[in-house]
Amino acid sequence: MSKKGPLGLLSVISIGIGGMVGGGIFAVLGFAVQLAGGGTYIAFALAGIVALLTSYSYAKLSVTYPSQGGTVEFLDQAFGPGLTTGGLNVLLFLSYIVMLSLYSFAFGSYLSSFFPAESQMLWRHIGTTGIIILMTALNIIGAKAVGKAEEWIVGIKISILLLFVLTGIWSVNTGQLQPSTWAPFISLVAGGMIIFVAYEGFELIANAAEDVKDPSKTLPRAYYSAVIFVVALYILISIVTVGNLPVNQIIAAKDYALAAAAQPFLGVIGFTLVAIAALLSTGSAINATLYGNARVSYIIAKEGELPVELENKIWNRPIGGLLLTSAITLVIANIFDISNIATMGSGGFLIIFAAVNLSNLKVHAKTSSNKYLPILGATTCLFALAALVWQTALTSPFNILILAVLVVSAFVIEIIYSRFTGKHVKPVVKPTKKMKDIKKAESKMESEVREK
Repeated sequence: MSKKGPLGLLSVISIGIGGMVGGGIFAVLGFAVQLAGGGTYIAFALAGIVALLTSYSYAKLSVTYPSQGGTVEFLDQAFGPGLTTGGLNVLLFLSYIVMLSLYSFAFGSYLSSFFPAESQMLWRHIGTTGIIILMTALNIIGAKAVGKAEEWIVGIKISILLLFVLTGIWSVNTGQLQPSTWAPFISLVAGGMIIFVAYEGFELIANAAEDVKDPSKTLPRAYYSAVIFVVALYILISIVTVGNLPVNQIIAAKDYALAAAAQPFLGVIGFTLVAIAALLSTGSAINATLYGNARVSYIIAKEGELPVELENKIWNRPIGGLLLTSAITLVIANIFDISNIATMGSGGFLIIFAAVNLSNLKVHAKTSSNKYLPILGATTCLFALAALVWQTALTSPFNILILAVLVVSAFVIEIIYSRFTGKHVKPVVKPTKKMKDIKKAESKMESEVREK
């Protein structure tokens, strides 16, 4: 695992941060305040714990099974070919497209805010379409270009968000953060789980495993560094937001809560800077997500789960999957108002993350993992999913139907495609000598037990 690749630690961390600090924080901050009140920073911390626990399983699995398929490969290695693996893989592909559509739509919306009201609809479509095409072209150039672009994009947007934190922290009214201002405990927990969408993106590091320098050291450091940094950033952002603007004003301006919170201490220029950060954040999230989903669709097609045309490589890269992902995203983002399914998109990823934790539990001897951490990770993901469904049932019950359709469609596609083609996704990464030795030892132990 000491091979050389084009991506160093900084580039890989940037891909993870770029995937997380995307449209999520700008889209859900106002909603989080509406649910959690003055305890919004606690809600972000709770969601961050779920992400950090799951990142442990991703780090262990990425080192053991480095593959462009990332999550796809992990599920295959643990559960083998079949309906469960195939359905979850298709669900992953669909969930990525949902999130890409959300980020693209958000980018177009923020861009249109710089133009007169009568032309904002046109500019939203121009921005939505343009960012997808631009980031698709960047991904076609190659992994190194993606990594370098993420370093610059992430650097600029994080600088703006840190400026927001460092200038606003001095004017925080701590009285607005006291436990007396928090929502009831169950709403606080539910709020934390619903805004988990703001942490979706760290798993994109797994798709870069084959392009990483010294992956056995770089990948775990990248996962933990990216997640811990983003958890701390989100907590500070929520403290500054709630501490500078009364909760009722944040709720009234929940679609642009960060920009509204910047005005008391940064004025009009603060609003503009935050809008620019939103454009950079959604743009880099699209960049990182396209990078990961292109490889997901390639691996799934290579092993028979999607049309074989997606297996073809151009310039030694999986461009077929990239172009398919971009084309579907263009249609969804420009035709549908996808803001109401953002929460359900996070529901899809919580299902996938629970499955990845269970995958690591199943192969914990091969990944040298502490088996109790993936158990805890799976439990927290399923609890988060239950809280998300519970809160949505109270506020927007129709969105539960959307999640159900998303999940059912994934497994229906798997059933139909496998029945007509007779193909299933199979593991790509072959067992190493160490893994073979472990398997041989396990078989020997099983034989001894049977004899006894």
